[in-house]
Amino acid sequence: MTKTKLLVLAAAAALGSGSALAQKAGDIQLGAGWLGFYPQDSSEPLTFTAPRAAVVPGSGASVSNANTLGLNATYFITSNWAVEGVIGIPPKFKLYGTGTLAPIGELGEARQWSPTILAKYYFLDGEAKLRPYVGLGATYVWYNNVDLTSSMQTALARNIGAPPALSGTTGKIDSSFAAVFNLGASYQIDQHWGIAFSVSYIPLKTTAKLTTTVAGLPVAASQASLKLNPIVPYLAVTYKF
Repeated sequence: MTKTKLLVLAAAAALGSGSALAQKAGDIQLGAGWLGFYPQDSSEPLTFTAPRAAVVPGSGASVSNANTLGLNATYFITSNWAVEGVIGIPPKFKLYGTGTLAPIGELGEARQWSPTILAKYYFLDGEAKLRPYVGLGATYVWYNNVDLTSSMQTALARNIGAPPALSGTTGKIDSSFAAVFNLGASYQIDQHWGIAFSVSYIPLKTTAKLTTTVAGLPVAASQASLKLNPIVPYLAVTYKF
């Protein structure tokens, strides 16, 4: 084989390996990794709405951070535009009292579901290994397994003059849609494997609604509005088909 043919074959191999790294139209990329939720929270005072309207002065609440396993799937419409879906194993959040509710400590806990869809724009050429991107999308957030601590239930019963031993309080948290603002970068290690890191901001607010019963009969209702506004980092290992 002549030296010229060897050079041609080497050049073809180099071009082929570069295009193999490309993120191009029709590619599907799956990812899994660490997903964090860091609320930048604030709350309105706890307010009784029945049997009469009354505000618990100086009361408030804060929400704990949470970490979970995140999963995502990305479809490249072109080498620059992609659509991504993200979901995580629902993390458990704890709610703590602040202000006049601080002595109670933990008020309760709940699991959050927040599947997200994003439209993403990748900068640079599709064959670049390192590519920053921006994304904009939406999430639908709902909660289950809402449980109040015995300390919180006792405090609510005493506030309305009900016997704690015969009282109980259940809660639910309103679901809502919210926008998602996303910024990140991906690095393609080889033809299939890569890593990606992003940070999202979600302007999210909700209302926790509580119902207190005595001997099984509802006697009081209360609620508190919360702004969560979480910052959500996501570090994932990715595999491209």
